Amino acid sequence: MKNAEILRKSYSQVFISSPDYDSCSLYEHRRREMMGKLDSFCVFGGMPRDPGSEESFSETWTRFVQDPAFLFLTGVNQAGCFLVLDPKAKKSVLFVPEKDLFREFWNGKRLGVEPGCDDVSRVTGIADVRDAAEFMPFVEKMARKYRSKGFGYVYYFDKFRGDHNDRLRGRLALVLGHLGMKVKTCSPLHFAQRLPLESERIADAKKAQTITEKAFRNLLPRVKGFKTERELYLYLNYEMQRRSDGDLAFPTIAASGENACCLHYVKNDEPLKAGQLILLDFGVRYGTLHSDISRTIPLNGKFNPLQALLYQVVLDSALVYQKSVGPGVTLKEIGQIPWDYIMGELETRLVKGHKGKFKLCYDRRPHGVSHFIGEHIHDGDPGSRSLDTVLESGMLISCEPGLYGEFEGVFNGRRYREKIGIRIEDDLLITKTGFLNISKKIPREIGEIEQLMQDSLAPRS
Repeated sequence: MKNAEILRKSYSQVFISSPDYDSCSLYEHRRREMMGKLDSFCVFGGMPRDPGSEESFSETWTRFVQDPAFLFLTGVNQAGCFLVLDPKAKKSVLFVPEKDLFREFWNGKRLGVEPGCDDVSRVTGIADVRDAAEFMPFVEKMARKYRSKGFGYVYYFDKFRGDHNDRLRGRLALVLGHLGMKVKTCSPLHFAQRLPLESERIADAKKAQTITEKAFRNLLPRVKGFKTERELYLYLNYEMQRRSDGDLAFPTIAASGENACCLHYVKNDEPLKAGQLILLDFGVRYGTLHSDISRTIPLNGKFNPLQALLYQVVLDSALVYQKSVGPGVTLKEIGQIPWDYIMGELETRLVKGHKGKFKLCYDRRPHGVSHFIGEHIHDGDPGSRSLDTVLESGMLISCEPGLYGEFEGVFNGRRYREKIGIRIEDDLLITKTGFLNISKKIPREIGEIEQLMQDSLAPRS
């Protein structure tokens, strides 16, 4: 192993790199591509502090998550860092805190400026690395260099205020204001670059799907042996994390029975009861990409007739929706399709077909059916969710119709009544002619799920 690779390995999870491609070259390509879009200097800020640092007792319990824009351009996954892009000089300048060996004794190795040491440059591939204390004076220098432009770029969101990006905007607005300049957001330029995935990120996303598939398949024949939501979700988490180089994509949801009618259920500690469904929303990070999957399964291994009908309605709604998914449309334009379909099918299949009735927990539309997936599990502008962005080849989106409420109907002379939450989520990669369901191998059909849950326990793969 080369010296630089050994060094990067020692900064694992602090600098996100891949064994499958040259990560430094990829980050450098992204920075150069971004600079090609700019007509003034541009500033990106990483997360300003470690989680829990304002409440010291919680620091060791909380995982650090970097600002996805900063991570996308640098791979640096630690607090207190900044990036400045200088398009005139075609140069990137990275600012990191001063090396703090005592803090590393407690919290592990961190990138830091240290006299006579070029570790940060060797790890990140960025030649110009400076102390974060020099950041604001350097920004003023950049502002004077680009004063004739009348503005400087900062990564922040016009419709989402109060986060660290907005505070950075405020700091820079004071500096630039003294020079008669304004601050301009670069987020539209950045998302135009970030939302379409490169081949490397597509490969990472597919690996995340494979990891998730294996974990789910190992789970299914073991479900009947779990007594609580907690036992089940801990097993699923372990099966995902043991195969990945990173962490979970988000906290796993394991919501049984009527708990599945809470969209972001986080208790995960209720007893499991035979005959109920359990809604699982789960995924893993590989590299900087994620899987985002939902499946709803019967705890005793077989859907009852009411559950099966409702599940099939949700599954069919996804297929109807997917007929409109492809390049050239926006998520806003097609977002109502599955919800209208579900309402119509409830009236036809349940009410008319089985003398049923239902009461939903919402008014026609419980949540969005799609979001972008990338460096962030819900990628895109947090103010608008980028719903007006025209889909193009390389973009990765979720497809997650759902159904939540109280339902009843008569099947073979027996009336079934139940409060149910069902969600089925897949990840769709937009192609030049349509899309590719990169999660299609993760079981979703009723027959396949029931068969796998009835199978005798096989050795874990």
